[in-house]
Amino acid sequence: MIRTMTIEDYEQVHDLWMKIHGFRIRSVDDSKEGVERFLKRNPTTSVVAVEDDKIVGAILCGHDGRRGCLYHVCVDEAYRMRGIGKAMVVFAMEALKTEGINNVSLIAFTKNDIGNAFWKEIGWKKREDLNYYDFILNEANITAFIQ
Repeated sequence: MIRTMTIEDYEQVHDLWMKIHGFRIRSVDDSKEGVERFLKRNPTTSVVAVEDDKIVGAILCGHDGRRGCLYHVCVDEAYRMRGIGKAMVVFAMEALKTEGINNVSLIAFTKNDIGNAFWKEIGWKKREDLNYYDFILNEANITAFIQ
C-alpha cells in the first residue's frame, strides 16, 4: 500500500534510512523535528510504502510553489525489484501535480549506481546543463553516511 507520510511514521522511516547502504542523513534536517517541519510545509506530497504493517519504502517530497523535489527516496533492500519505488514516485508526482507543480527534480549521488539506474529506467533525464551548489547555513547540521 502506498500512502501519504505522516510524522507518526518517522521512527519506522528513520529505521529504514539507517538500513540503506550508502544513504546520507543530516542531524538537524532529518531529525524528527526537521522532518515534522518539512511535512507541515508539504502535508500531502511525502510518501511511504507499507507491507505487512511495516514501512518498506519512503520519499520525502515537497515543493516551493514552483518546482517539486524528491528527497531520500529509498526502498528496503529486501523489497526491491517489485515496483515499490516506481509506485511511490508516481504517487508523489501525482500529489505534486494536484498542487499545480509542473516540474520535479532530485539529486542522486554519482556513486549511487543502483539509484541512478533506477531513475534512468523509469524515464528521468540526467541534466548536464547545470551545476549543483550548496552553502551551509547551520554547521551543526552534520551529514552522516550510512555504511
